[in-house]
Amino acid sequence: MTAHSFGGKQLARRVESILKDMKGQSISCINVQKLTTVTDYMVIATGTSRIHAKALADEVVEKMKDQGHNVVGVEGLPAAEWVLVDLGSVVVHIMLAQIRAMYDLEELWSLKPASSA
Repeated sequence: MTAHSFGGKQLARRVESILKDMKGQSISCINVQKLTTVTDYMVIATGTSRIHAKALADEVVEKMKDQGHNVVGVEGLPAAEWVLVDLGSVVVHIMLAQIRAMYDLEELWSLKPASSA
């Protein structure tokens, strides 16, 4: 199997492994195939600092390129409070804890019905 034949789920698992190796925190993966046509999976991780978040993003980009994957784009550098790495079928969000709590992407992209006020 070549790197290009990875499915979205396999690619997401590889990204999770890279983030875990780099001490990313609270790593989660969300299947968003039924919610959007933009991507299949979102991987979300927390960095302990801006430097850590940048290092996490840089490592994902480097490893994916080394494995022959196309990195569509990277947004959020150099501030590194919320870095987005677009791998096509997988979008990676690396955020500082306070930014992650504020935007709560897991809730936003869940299939849970909205609660009535």
